[in-house]
Amino acid sequence: MNVSFFIARRYLVKQKGTFSSFIIRLAIVATALSVAVMILSLAVVTGFKHAISEKLFGFMGHVQVRPFNDAATASVGFSQPIYSDAALIGSMQRIPHVVAVTPYAVRPVILQANGLLEGVQLKGVNQRYRFQSGITTAGKPISFTDSQYAKEIILSRTTADKLNTKPGDTIQLNFIDNGVPRIRRVRVSGTYHSGMEDMDKYYAVCDIRLLQRINNWTADSINGYQLDLSSPDYADTVAAYIHFNLINAPLASYTTVGTYTFIFDWIELQGVNSAILIAIMAIVAIINLGAALLIIIVDRAAMIGLLKALGMPFESTRAIFLSIAAIVGGSGILLGNLLALGICYLQLHYGFLKLPEDSYYMRYVPVKVIWWQVAAVDLVTLVLCIFCMWLPTLYIRRIQPAKVLQFK
Repeated sequence: MNVSFFIARRYLVKQKGTFSSFIIRLAIVATALSVAVMILSLAVVTGFKHAISEKLFGFMGHVQVRPFNDAATASVGFSQPIYSDAALIGSMQRIPHVVAVTPYAVRPVILQANGLLEGVQLKGVNQRYRFQSGITTAGKPISFTDSQYAKEIILSRTTADKLNTKPGDTIQLNFIDNGVPRIRRVRVSGTYHSGMEDMDKYYAVCDIRLLQRINNWTADSINGYQLDLSSPDYADTVAAYIHFNLINAPLASYTTVGTYTFIFDWIELQGVNSAILIAIMAIVAIINLGAALLIIIVDRAAMIGLLKALGMPFESTRAIFLSIAAIVGGSGILLGNLLALGICYLQLHYGFLKLPEDSYYMRYVPVKVIWWQVAAVDLVTLVLCIFCMWLPTLYIRRIQPAKVLQFK
């Protein structure tokens, strides 16, 4: 049996109602709150990154292949078309981690309904296009059964509200071609909502054949390809492979992360804030435990003097208080985990923490718990706490049995 650990455990059990008991409880609570804040901070930042990325990737895909002169933005209008290449599509689909390759076309249009006007970019897609997770939809998808083109459109919920329309209503599309308006009437088949202003405010989805007809293009004329991957981690690799092995000028490959750098830079900034908060909470936990252990050592000076008088070496005596620190820190870490994971569970199921969607792109605080992050916080906190407890235990050397036991 480890004598030092046995004494530490017995000491903690026998402290009910004493001043040391209050200090121990205070240290456990402080450690628990610090650990909970660190885990919640990581969960929220990870949740933000995952939710926003999921929304962008769900609409734009992970990689786009389009003409180089359209690289400034993901949308293009009135540009010269490229021609859909079945061999290129097949080669891109055979790249590992590529889930789907979808040709698309984009053109600006003025929507008119109920006496209201709204300008958007109309994104033309084929029947293989699907909204991915992260984007909520209502109504029905576009029906591509018509032999000419589907006379249907999917609006964002934001645009539908501005035009006072709903699924099933008919709206008018006004295209301007060399100063001459060209009009089409289509039915709103459904709506989508991402919470991302850059998409909800400026995009609607239609049959690509409609835009080909309006642009007087051939059936194989498109503006680019959208690639959906099994994971965004492979986007840079896939884009580079396509650029160097499959395409030639004027085509170029771009990642969604590279196109929307300002959004991902904002996410990274939140990560910096999270790192600062984690560092502060770790320091708070260490200081609290260090102060608590020093108070316990001073309070139990007589016990230390007695153990020294009985011949217990300094290392064994110090191990008693390091064991106390480990037990207190471990208890605080366990309670912090339960508190943080409980809040994450409630937020995931009930969404009681809300956000202004126009500023944060979502209505609820997103949380995503990754087990290794929780384990890393727990392990690092425990190791740092025990390591930093060595300094207070040096006070044990200053305790002289003759002085602390003379009045006992």
